[in-house]
Amino acid sequence: MISKASAKYIRISTRKTRKVMDMVRGMPAVKAEALLNNLSKRPCLYIKRVLKSAVDSADKRFHVPASSLYISLIKADQGPLIKRFRAASMGRATEILHRTTHIILELDKIKVYEKKAAIETEKEKTRSKKKSQ
Repeated sequence: MISKASAKYIRISTRKTRKVMDMVRGMPAVKAEALLNNLSKRPCLYIKRVLKSAVDSADKRFHVPASSLYISLIKADQGPLIKRFRAASMGRATEILHRTTHIILELDKIKVYEKKAAIETEKEKTRSKKKSQ
């Protein structure tokens, strides 16, 4: 984990937020920001803010550019319910629940060199087998 950012007590349903999160989970930070700019869903605004905060934090603390970061963890937890009452028929009152969300986002470095190293070791193994035969 290079950078972590969170936003708490956001007045939007966790369920709606998770639908947008599933689209950007595991994406590079630059692509995720581009996708969030073009979606017309309300949770995009909040997720984009948290993403930008995490990218800025990584740049400030570790001097890592946004192009080399990806979203390693993004989750939405349910926050406290805000309870209100509305008048109903026959003198009754019905409860209205305003749901809140906590968004947590973690960024990590893209590991390109590991794939290259794994491919090179496989090539070396095949070369050594051919030489030994």
